[in-house]
Amino acid sequence: MAKQKYYVVWVGRQPGVYTSWPECQRQVNQFEGAKFKAYESNVAAEQAFRAGWKGNWGQGQGQQPRTAAGQVSPAEAEAAEQIDYDSISVDVGTNGNPGPVEYKGVDTRTGEVIFEKSPISKGTNNLGEFLAIVHALSYLQKQGSTKTVYSDSLTAMKWVRQKAVSTTLPRDESTREIWDLVDRAENWLRTNTYKNQILKWQTQSWGEIKADYNRK
Repeated sequence: MAKQKYYVVWVGRQPGVYTSWPECQRQVNQFEGAKFKAYESNVAAEQAFRAGWKGNWGQGQGQQPRTAAGQVSPAEAEAAEQIDYDSISVDVGTNGNPGPVEYKGVDTRTGEVIFEKSPISKGTNNLGEFLAIVHALSYLQKQGSTKTVYSDSLTAMKWVRQKAVSTTLPRDESTREIWDLVDRAENWLRTNTYKNQILKWQTQSWGEIKADYNRK
């Protein structure tokens, strides 16, 4: 059983002391200039929060590197040791890149398949991941749910934030099917809002994402 950790957020959406990694992650993920750190006890966390970040953040144990665009790094997730199981995990199955693409979304806790897209004749892994995330967001919106969505593709997550893909896959007859789906997904992002967190699945720390097709 993982030891309880306490997470201090000095700079984030709502500063404070949090008792779970998902709660902390919601405050800092994609927040420019976020400052936070994990502690082994509530007392130490409360003292550090009151003292402020200047004497604590970036000092000694718990210092973690940041990645581009405010994303939480794998090292931070490894230290956290916690997963938000009340979520949907998505992944893609491909046969060649480009090649046939399929994707699915599953319940992170049970692995139960929630939705699945049959193979698309030709596409790329990242385009499939992008479609899977948007499919999950659309599904959750219809359910009135603010559940987290996990993906292991930083590229697809970036495209979702930008509401547009950036790929070298040509538009031709062989790729018509996936481009039609991508155009619809981009339009959905431009015309809808959502409160769901889209978080990076930390494969190095947690193992393969729950929706993995086991084709490695």
